[in-house]
Amino acid sequence: MNPLQNPFSPGAGSPPPELAGRKAILERADVALARLKAGKSEKSFLLIGLRGVGKTVLLNQINTIAERKGYKAIFVEAHEKKSLAALLLPQLRQLLFTLDRMENVSEKVKRSFRVLKSFLNGVKMKIQDIEFGLDVDPETGTADSGDIESDFPSLLISIAEAALDRKTAVAIIIDELQYLTETELSALIMAIHKISQKQLPLVLVGAGLPQLVGLTGKSKSYAERLFDFPRIGPLEKCDAVAALQQPVKEQGAEFSEEALIEIISQTQGYPYFLQEWGYQAWNLATTSPIEIDIIEKATVASLARLDESFFRVRFDRLTPREKEYLRALAALGPGAQRSGEISEKLNVQPQSVAPVRNNLIKKGMIYSPSYGDTEFTVPLFDDFMKRVMPELR
Repeated sequence: MNPLQNPFSPGAGSPPPELAGRKAILERADVALARLKAGKSEKSFLLIGLRGVGKTVLLNQINTIAERKGYKAIFVEAHEKKSLAALLLPQLRQLLFTLDRMENVSEKVKRSFRVLKSFLNGVKMKIQDIEFGLDVDPETGTADSGDIESDFPSLLISIAEAALDRKTAVAIIIDELQYLTETELSALIMAIHKISQKQLPLVLVGAGLPQLVGLTGKSKSYAERLFDFPRIGPLEKCDAVAALQQPVKEQGAEFSEEALIEIISQTQGYPYFLQEWGYQAWNLATTSPIEIDIIEKATVASLARLDESFFRVRFDRLTPREKEYLRALAALGPGAQRSGEISEKLNVQPQSVAPVRNNLIKKGMIYSPSYGDTEFTVPLFDDFMKRVMPELR
């Protein structure tokens, strides 16, 4: 097949040609955003799922929906090396400038600038070693204590009040929320709680790995009542077929039924892997329909590319002990495994590897689906560990 016409697009956050199986989530987001914009009470929501299920793609779609409804939306990705303040403040500053450029003078917007200046003074924020200056006087006594759990809610409330005054709404969209510190997550939850109580037009839309649910509950007990937690998983068979078949049909080709069954078996229905297998199969095929023998070759090509990039980039961040722990987890088979059995596989006491397990959870490599259980956050990573480390020491 002509590679220039390849309809598949494997990549982190790359939108697939056919966004199958996610209509209900997007409709739910559409209604929530519309209700909030209309001044009605509505929960913020956090998408929960493993790697490769398309959370980032959905966040991008929700960002588009929000902007289409007239929201002022900001989109950031959390990571271990940047604080919540460093992530959000440049975007919030730009948002306020946008509100300030609207017609008529707004005292609420001017006040929010002053609160932002107070917050900056409190955290002594610098961006790229340059003072993050604002040519306004601070709002003395507001958001300037240096305690983010106290100051951050005051800052977001002032921004939400400014948005209300401008007859608009704000959507803060944050990917990889599990990387926030406990204090930062607590500050964010407190801010959304107070904004919800005041029915102000600001919504948080986030995404994270499964441990995010436990992290929010640990941070604030009322988080489960404050947020909805839509679960994003692998696609159902009919949706996986649509994600593969519809794009190639638009190019005048198709997969055979046996080929579709084989791809879904190899990928377990995870959207990222469906895109990878579809991409490789298209490039390897010479005629339509694309048959199962092509899929077998596509499996070899897909795994080779995943091993070089998608899996390898995560593997290379691990310490030797962390690699050994994950190899022991892989040796026990797919799905959740008891933590005690992993330590037995390593021939060590459970408490001796507890710090390793905790670090792997923080790095987003594993999570605990239930007490005492451990499971990979990256689908198919168990097989990769066996390929890259054939023997368990």
